[in-house]
Amino acid sequence: MENHEPDDTVQEDLIFNIITRKISQLPESERYLLEHGSTYVGINAGLCGLIANSLFRRVLNVTRAPIASGLPMTVIPFLTANVSYKALINFPLSTGELNCETCTIIRGGLVGLVFGGLYPVFLALPVNGGLAARYNSVLLPEKGNIFNYWIRTSKPIFRKMVFPVLLQTMFTAYLGSRQYKLLIKALQLPEPQ
Repeated sequence: MENHEPDDTVQEDLIFNIITRKISQLPESERYLLEHGSTYVGINAGLCGLIANSLFRRVLNVTRAPIASGLPMTVIPFLTANVSYKALINFPLSTGELNCETCTIIRGGLVGLVFGGLYPVFLALPVNGGLAARYNSVLLPEKGNIFNYWIRTSKPIFRKMVFPVLLQTMFTAYLGSRQYKLLIKALQLPEPQ
């Protein structure tokens, strides 16, 4: 005899529809934060990318191609932070898979730290290093010392980026906590008639 249990996708769709209906009952400002919170994370990641880009450009004495280095340092971190926040926090919250406030805060903080803070800083290094080598703005060392050179060059920049990275981490953790509380508030609302 076969077991006829409901399909998992049907249950997930049902939960998603219930949560979506409940969220639509929230006031517009709270609904906006739930729907567009990831955009704020992406904007902050883009700002971290621009700050890191500016610091690397100064250290490496790169004066040419400001748009060629600034545009990818804004767009790529914005997109990665936005998409990763949606995939790791918004979607699991709206489907009911993420149902622990502490888990949401930790996951939000990690997304903010990795994708919103550290990733833009690490991305700025090859972007501006390539421009420095291309335009000969800085004297690069021999092949044997290149790794030590980049570590020495990056240390002061990473020290200066500690505050923006920590700010991004705390902001994303707070946003995750706020979205979780709004979702719980929405689920406690009575069914619309």
